[in-house]
This record gives sequence, C-alpha cells and structure tokens, in this order.
Amino acid sequence: MALSRRISVVPLVLCLLLGGCAEQRDGDTMARSLAAAEAKRLDDDLTRDRVRDAEWLAAIHVPETVEGTNSTIRREPLAWSGSTGVNEQAVIDVRIVVTVAEDYGATFGDLGNSAGQATRCYRYRLELQRHTPYQEIICPSVATLPVPSVGPIPALPPDARDRLSVALRTATPGTLAGVVRAAFPAKHITVDTVTHKGVLVAAVGVPAERECLLLIRTSSGAVESPGYDPTWLQPGETGCRTGLYVSPPR
Repeated sequence: MALSRRISVVPLVLCLLLGGCAEQRDGDTMARSLAAAEAKRLDDDLTRDRVRDAEWLAAIHVPETVEGTNSTIRREPLAWSGSTGVNEQAVIDVRIVVTVAEDYGATFGDLGNSAGQATRCYRYRLELQRHTPYQEIICPSVATLPVPSVGPIPALPPDARDRLSVALRTATPGTLAGVVRAAFPAKHITVDTVTHKGVLVAAVGVPAERECLLLIRTSSGAVESPGYDPTWLQPGETGCRTGLYVSPPR
C-alpha cells in the first residue's frame, strides 16, 4: 500500500508544477449517483406483464451484487406486499448499498476519486401492464433483512397434451366437461369444453401465464390441435376458451 501511495504522488506533483489540474472526485457523490442509476435499472427490469406476488418479484428481481472496476453495488429487499393481479398493486421496498474504492487516477491530470459510500432506498409500485413511477424513501432501520421465498409459478402439467388427448378420446358429448376437468383438477387451470357440429372441443389453460392448450376430436375420432393467434390470450381478449376454435376472432 505504501508503494502505491508514493507512486500516486507523481502525477500530483507534476500537475502542481505545470499549473492547474483536475481535483479528485468525491467518492460519496459517485456512490450516490451509482445508487440512483441502479434504482433506474431495477425499475426497467421489473416484471409487469404477468400476474406475480410481490414476494416472488422481490425474490427474483431484487437481490443482486454487482462488482465494478472500483465499486460494489448491492441490492437488498426490505419489504413487500400485494400482487400485480388485475386491479391490484405490488409494493416493494429496496435498499441499494454502494461502496466506492479510492482511485488514484490512471492518466496524467486525472486524480481519480476518494473512497465513498452511499445507502439509498426506493419504493416500487407495480401494476399489471402499467408503469408507475418509483420513488426514493427514507431508509428504515432494519436489524435483520427479511428473505423472500419463491413459490412455483402456476403452469399446465408437462403431460398436458397427453392428458387432454386421452380425455377427448374417451369422452362423449355428455361427459366431456367432467372428463376433462377430472384430467385437470388443479384450481389454477381453467377448463372450457363444447361440442360443435359433431366435434368435441376442449381448451385448458392458465390465464395468468397466457398458457393455453386447445385440442379437438373430429367426427372421425382424430385428435387434432387447431392453430390460433396467441394475441387472443392477452388480458381483455378472448382468453383460453373454446371460442378460439368455434368462433375465432377476426
């Protein structure tokens, strides 16, 4: 360390002899700027196009440590509540801690920066398909940081196509709804069935994830997968319904 400090004096002496040189940048100011930039980056990355619990968002998006050339940026979740469901709001409080190491400057005339540190906190309010501004808040005194946990994301089972194919092959127009629901008993899965002009139609899906499996059994007994425009799975559109086949949107 002593050697590095002696070497760092050389550009300072030359700078003073020649007259006029840049001042060493303030490390605390740099740290505050880095924290603000990191808060903006997190805001850009947060998921707003899926229904998610605030705890899931805090666990997936917030915790991160970034090692820079002479700085360390650490993001920590402080609190969370709510969800990004329809007409709901997820609220997440985040602490960003930045440490800047002293830099003696790598070029002539550049005196680098002093060591610095900054701790800034921000509140993010997240709504489905809507961008609401985040705001800086006073950092609370927290003895122990809470740890958000990640639960499974609702989804169709891996063998969904096989299950639905079997259900369609064994069902009759009168038993179709019950047979398909029995094949997909999970509450987060929607089931919609209909018999249309001798064709058995079934749509099973997870609306929150815009996941949909649409199969039909033709009058000849063949099970087929008719195509549809995934745009119609978006919020406010047709959704995962038999109408995707029976009366497709135009």
